[in-house]
Amino acid sequence: MSRIKTFKGGIHPAHDGKELTCNMPITEAPLLEKYYVLFSENAGKAPRPTAAVGDKVKKYQLLAEADGFVSANLHSPTSGEITAIVELPGATGVPDKAFEITADGKDHGEVPFAPVSDWKNADSAVIMERIREAGIVGMGGAAFPSHVKLTVPPGKNVDTLIINGAECEPYLTADHRLMVEFPEKVLCGAAIMAKMLNVANVFVGIENNKRDAIASLESLAPEYGIKVIPLQVRYPQGAEKQLIKAITDRTVPSGGLPADAGCIVQNAGSSAAVYEAVVLGIPLIERIVTVTGEVVKNPGNFKLKIGTPVIEAVKMAGGITEEPGKLILGGPMMGFSQKSFDVPVAKNTSGILLLPVDKVLNFASSPCIRCARCVEACPMNLMPCLLCADVEGNRFDLAQSDHVMDCLECGACAYVCPSHRPLVQLLRRAKAEVRKAKNKGTVQK
Repeated sequence: MSRIKTFKGGIHPAHDGKELTCNMPITEAPLLEKYYVLFSENAGKAPRPTAAVGDKVKKYQLLAEADGFVSANLHSPTSGEITAIVELPGATGVPDKAFEITADGKDHGEVPFAPVSDWKNADSAVIMERIREAGIVGMGGAAFPSHVKLTVPPGKNVDTLIINGAECEPYLTADHRLMVEFPEKVLCGAAIMAKMLNVANVFVGIENNKRDAIASLESLAPEYGIKVIPLQVRYPQGAEKQLIKAITDRTVPSGGLPADAGCIVQNAGSSAAVYEAVVLGIPLIERIVTVTGEVVKNPGNFKLKIGTPVIEAVKMAGGITEEPGKLILGGPMMGFSQKSFDVPVAKNTSGILLLPVDKVLNFASSPCIRCARCVEACPMNLMPCLLCADVEGNRFDLAQSDHVMDCLECGACAYVCPSHRPLVQLLRRAKAEVRKAKNKGTVQK
């Protein structure tokens, strides 16, 4: 038997919390009275609003139009009226404007796009345009517009499409349940993208702790010419460069993109969204979200409309058993801590995590003891201890030359650090300073 595929470095958290929801079927959320759809739900430039306060809107109606290439359309999750434009915290904590939609209770709207039922014989440009029109983004967290990721740069030879079903973040099981319950959506979406890209190699990478998801996909994968690849349970197995290395043994060069290794990677949720957009004519207005944590009464996976307030999602899970110590959107490793329950669900909200007080540690950082655990854990073969010394000395030029821009911000280094050093925060600062210097056309020191 061949060795289960993986990458060098990474960690395996002692407690991943997935047992709370991995066997919980997806629950359809009830219709709410109000939704708050953030203007900016994609990486890149925010779309340009096409709707205003007082407008009556239908389900699927365009609310904001992509403003440039790296931008994504935004659609109404239900029918009703835009009753206000409000300012709310976004997933990263940065305030953002949002459409307040007061639902009319009918949830009515006509499917806006003509289904491309014969997608196997459709022109690739037609499929690409449909993906763009539907406002699909990377649903694993990055929210990068999918039509941009699927555009092969000039001079690049892409022969492989990888669907990321690793879902390596602790606690999160949204993609897991999607692959178990709707494998045909994931696989058909992958086949559609493969046809559009004209690639012969199509893989779905899934960590080996999701045996039911692997079995579910394997039962249908041959029909689509797709191979399901079990992967070692290892964080961050789902990072693009690590996934490419594990499955194809190709290396994305420093500062490069997956296309430089002949690959394009899409999340399992994004693949299912492509199926719905192309075959059903439905834009991206809802997604599966894991609502979980030890203080949640009934943790589970919920199909939520974009714009669902987090507080309402927690109520759907039965509420809380005690005051949480921390609220996180996403997983505990790469998610963003929130100050308010007012933040709404966005296209890239994979999880709502509430941790108890005893799991939220406040500790003092100590000096680096040069143990090199961070170096061993780094999946990008960086030296976090050295990089952070650069940052603390305000030598961002050295951090740049030491390849800080290759950092994934996965948190593996901080997880293993016995001195509790704020490594991720320091590395994020360094990357921000390097970007700022680049924009100014200077070398930051």
